[in-house]
Amino acid sequence: MEPESTSLLANPHFWVNIGLIIFLVLAGPKLWKALSSAIDQRSMRIKAQLDEAQKLREEAQALLSEYQRRQKEAVQEAEGIVAAAKELAEHHTKDAMAALEASMARREKLALEKVAQAEVHAVAEVRREAVEVATAATRKLLAQALTDERTTALIDQSIKELDRKLH
Repeated sequence: MEPESTSLLANPHFWVNIGLIIFLVLAGPKLWKALSSAIDQRSMRIKAQLDEAQKLREEAQALLSEYQRRQKEAVQEAEGIVAAAKELAEHHTKDAMAALEASMARREKLALEKVAQAEVHAVAEVRREAVEVATAATRKLLAQALTDERTTALIDQSIKELDRKLH
């Protein structure tokens, strides 16, 4: 190392430092203002981006809330539809059972009426047969018991009574 024989004014480092200080004093405020302005603008852009992100987040949250609300409404509506369908099915089942019971009652009534008609018809048939049998038996007995003279006498007597009964 060399001894410092030169004066401070002869040292080039000194003048470089002085020039830097003068440059900083003269250009520093302008540089500071430009740098500060650039930093402020960037800060404003970042703030605007953060505000935009916050706004988008709030919109997304609102949409999420809306869709969740709609989903709950849809679930409630679906539950209501299912409940109404069950109620309707029960109602139709009850109606079908009532209709079936009414149909069965009508069929039973018709069957009983047919049985009653068959019974009346059978009784009438039996009576008719009994009358025919009784008539045939009476003819046979009368044919055996009556002679020609007796028959003629009965006919004459009936004719006389007929004249008296008609007038």
